[in-house]
Amino acid sequence: MKIKLERVTKDKKDTLYQLLQYSLFEESLTDGNEMNDKAIFEYKYFKDYFIDKTRDAFFIKEETTNKLLGFVMINTYMQHIKEGHSIAEFMIIPKYRRKNIGKKVAFMCFDMYKGFWEVSPSYGNEIAYKFWKKTVDEYTNNKNQYKDRIFSFKN
Repeated sequence: MKIKLERVTKDKKDTLYQLLQYSLFEESLTDGNEMNDKAIFEYKYFKDYFIDKTRDAFFIKEETTNKLLGFVMINTYMQHIKEGHSIAEFMIIPKYRRKNIGKKVAFMCFDMYKGFWEVSPSYGNEIAYKFWKKTVDEYTNNKNQYKDRIFSFKN
């Protein structure tokens, strides 16, 4: 399956927000996310992805059909390294998981932004940790660091 990343524009931000809700709901099993009394998982920095040049959001789509497969949000918030990029949010719709889409997308993101990277798997999510460990190890040829639940590397 050929994959493409499509930058999320302001006119498509509601679609991204809906997808983000699914992701935050799923993560709530392990990271303690709570929804508000309107059944919404709030995301403090969401609007910044459409006004701040240090943040980017992409839909993950199948190239030939344009079918929506998930999303990725990237920012420059770093915890161990002075500057670089990090994966803020990442979700493949469950139906399309375990088909190497996530790995392809991660590699595309890493290649798109050269320099230092930090990836922090969703807290308490063993499946997310295993995915990111395998993906980052393969991308870096095991030349990465894992400290305080964060994978760090330079490409």
